[in-house]
Parts: sequence; structure tokens; C-alpha cells
Amino acid sequence: MTEDGRRTTDAKRFRARSSAERLTMPNRIATATRKTKETDIAIMLNLDGAGNADIATGVPMLDHLLSHVAVHGLFDLQVRATGDLQIDAHHTVEDVAIGLGDALHDALGDKRGIARMGHAYVPMDEALAFVAVDLSGRAYAVIDAAFAAPMIGALPASLVAHFLETLAAHARMNLHARVFYGRDDHHKAEALFKALGRALAMAVAMDPRRDGKASTKGTLE
Repeated sequence: MTEDGRRTTDAKRFRARSSAERLTMPNRIATATRKTKETDIAIMLNLDGAGNADIATGVPMLDHLLSHVAVHGLFDLQVRATGDLQIDAHHTVEDVAIGLGDALHDALGDKRGIARMGHAYVPMDEALAFVAVDLSGRAYAVIDAAFAAPMIGALPASLVAHFLETLAAHARMNLHARVFYGRDDHHKAEALFKALGRALAMAVAMDPRRDGKASTKGTLE
């Protein structure tokens, strides 16, 4: 057989093996609920979805940003949230981040076979953002994102960093996020959340070559 023939056969075997592994892949779907005197949150996350977003938090800009995480991460994400928005958006945004982080952690299960780390640069017109994640089991967040105005639509700009920090804490992951530059706050926030979705998509992806966990310690806890 020629070298090209061997390469073709190897490629077919790899595709067949990958297809078989996808059929036996664990169901990576999780739900999270949180009900307090301030909020009532229900979240469903499917890590192996098609990018379907069905989000209603009462904070339209938050809905918009989370839809980008779903679309660019190819996650199916459903979020229902009611909160004390008559005060401000803080409790709602924080508790949605808690629920989403918990759902992400639960959907990953024992993290066997995942890539573990991911990163993405995303431009949005004049703005450029970067996100890197490590699903290590250790919570840490470094956020470098400055906004010119106090509000982005109905979302306080200060809550962008708080959302990401809270998400990292409850997903038990390292999250580094930076907006390098930009003039429009909407563009900066949108680029940041698109980058989050794409970085997470890379990190949660299953590697057919990996039987165990991507750790020299043998654990991602």
C-alpha cells in the first residue's frame, strides 16, 4: 500500500474510533437552582450542544452576553432568573454566575478525557479581548477589563468582573480575562464573553487520545 493509502486508512480508523467514543461519551448535562430572598435561578447546561441559548434574567445585556457564551462555546444553555432588580442587578448577576459555575462543574463530572485548558482571542470591531481557562479544580480569577461608562445597557460595568470572578469560583477553574483595548464598552464586553465561550469550548473538548485526566497528579480536584 502506498504512503497516501496508509494515511487514508489511518484517517478512516481515527474517524471511526472518534465516532464510537462519541456514542459512549458520558451525558455532560447539568442543572443548577438557587432560591434566596433575593433571587430565584434555574439553569440547564449541555456541554455537547449546538449553541442554543434560551436566556431570560431580567437584565437584557446579561442575556446578550450569555448568549454569546452559548453560541461560541457550542453549549445549549437555558437560564431563568428573577431577582430584586428594583434594587439593582447585583444579586441577579451574582447568582446567575453561581448557578452557571455550579452547572459547569457538575456537567464535567470527573473530567476524564477533557483537554482541560483553553484560550481565545476575539476582536469585536475596534476592541480586542482574551480569555484563558484551566479546569484544574482550583478557583482563581485575574480580570483586567476597564470600561469607560458605569453602565452597559442595564448592566453595571463593575459586575462584568464580578460575574467572571464568581463563575471561576463556582466552576473551580482558573480564569484569566483581559480587554486589551477598545472604545465602545458594548464591544469590549461582547468580545470578552465570546472569548469566554471559545476558551471553554476548547477546554471541555474530549480528546480521543486521552484515557485519563490531563494532570501529572492524576486528579483535577
